Amino acid sequence: MESAIYEGRQVALATKHGKERVLTRPMKAALGLEVVVPAKIETDAFGTFTGEIERPGSPLRVLLYKARLGLKQTGLKLGLANEGSFYPHPAMPFVTVDDELMVFIDEEIGLNIVERLVAAKTNYTRIKVQSMEELKDFLRRVCFPSHAVIVRPNDRLTPDFIFKGLNDFEAVKRAVEICLKASNDRTAHIETDMRAHLNPTRMRVIRQLAFKLARRLKCLCPICSAPGFGLIKTESGLPCRSCQTPTELLNFEIHGCQKCSYEMKKMNTDLKADRAYCSNCNP
Repeated sequence: MESAIYEGRQVALATKHGKERVLTRPMKAALGLEVVVPAKIETDAFGTFTGEIERPGSPLRVLLYKARLGLKQTGLKLGLANEGSFYPHPAMPFVTVDDELMVFIDEEIGLNIVERLVAAKTNYTRIKVQSMEELKDFLRRVCFPSHAVIVRPNDRLTPDFIFKGLNDFEAVKRAVEICLKASNDRTAHIETDMRAHLNPTRMRVIRQLAFKLARRLKCLCPICSAPGFGLIKTESGLPCRSCQTPTELLNFEIHGCQKCSYEMKKMNTDLKADRAYCSNCNP
């Protein structure tokens, strides 16, 4: 069942980094929503990638802070926000993943629908350099200048010596020269600028997540007809094909409604697990 209850309404998007460029189409095409960005909204108060302002809590908490700020500044009852994190892949430590969260808030019916997308494709990285020759290879690897970089002294993290949004080689060169002199160890720290408007790779992930959230919002609860019926948790325990011992593989997806708490189990289409994943057959 699909929802059309948001047709022609406005939703406040809390962003100062141009995310409306990839959220407007999914929200309009799937739900008929018009995305509105509050004027002069300051989301950096909830943390920066460079760390001079720390997150006031978990990514999920910050996500909700942002969305509610958008609601407050616009007076609307529908809100959107996105928060991203970057960290090593749990199975492949040398691969960094982009973990994106997106929330849709409907204050009128009391919904906070959160969707998540974890992507392995990212250019997130950093380097310490003491010369321009070391820098050139790094810039090639991170898709500069289409993707911007940040430069600061290696041993200092102060606003006066953080150069953000650099996508011109001469500007990077000047920033590196300044930071080499300002650093006690004569080393400059360079990292990719992961703010969405300066990182097309991340922006594409956010766009994918926006479509995923929009599709979920179209789904109505079969009991109370609230929007956002979808995956809320999973259960492992898929039985082994050979001995029926429960494995760590996914056995059920549990879809639910945030409004009335109705839940429905969906069985994994792979009815049995290969014995390679069984602790009994393959200890």
